[in-house]
Amino acid sequence: MRQMDRRRIDVLAITDHNLIDAALDFHRRAPERFLVGEEIKTTEGELLALFIAEWVPPHLSPEETIDRVHEQGGLVGASHPLDRLRHEAMGSQVLDAIHHRLDFIEVMNARVIFSGDNRRARERAARWGLPGSAGSDAHAPFEVGRCYVEMPSFDGPHDFLDCLAQAQIGGWVSSPLVHFASTYAKLLKRFRRR
Repeated sequence: MRQMDRRRIDVLAITDHNLIDAALDFHRRAPERFLVGEEIKTTEGELLALFIAEWVPPHLSPEETIDRVHEQGGLVGASHPLDRLRHEAMGSQVLDAIHHRLDFIEVMNARVIFSGDNRRARERAARWGLPGSAGSDAHAPFEVGRCYVEMPSFDGPHDFLDCLAQAQIGGWVSSPLVHFASTYAKLLKRFRRR
C-alpha cells in the first residue's frame, strides 16, 4: 500500500494470472482500496475479470469465461487484446467476435511495446461504445501505477462502468527491459521448484 500511497492511487485492481488468492487477501484487509480481479487465460487469449468473489478456471472458451464472470456479478474486459508480440493477446478476429459480450476493453497497457497496439484497442472500444481501461500489468512493485485511470468514486460494478465511461486514461509504457525481468523471474521460479 505504500507504493499506492506514493503514487496517489486510491483503488487498485489486483488481477493475477489465473489466481485470486492475493486479491482476496488484500480486499479482506482493505476492501475500499482493492478490487478482486483475475487475468484469465482462455482458449483464445486473456480476459480481465473484476468484482469477482470466486476463481474462474483457465483454459475455458472466451464465451464460457465471460459467462462465469457475469454469473457472479463481475465485469469482464479484454486485456492487451491487440498486442502483436504477446501470444496471450486474443487478436482482432476473436475480439471482433466477442466484443458485444464485453464490459470494457483495456486501451492502455504499460507492457505493450508498440504504441499502435494500444491505439488500435482504443479505436475499437470507441467504435463499439465500450469504456476503455488501463493497466500497468505490473509484475514488480516499481511498475505499479505506470498506467492508470482517473475516474469518479464508484460504488459497485455497475457504477464502476458508468464512472469508467467518464474516465481519463493516463500513464506511460514501460521499458521493454521489464519483459526480461519477468522472464528471469519465471525461470527463477521454475528453478526453485526443482
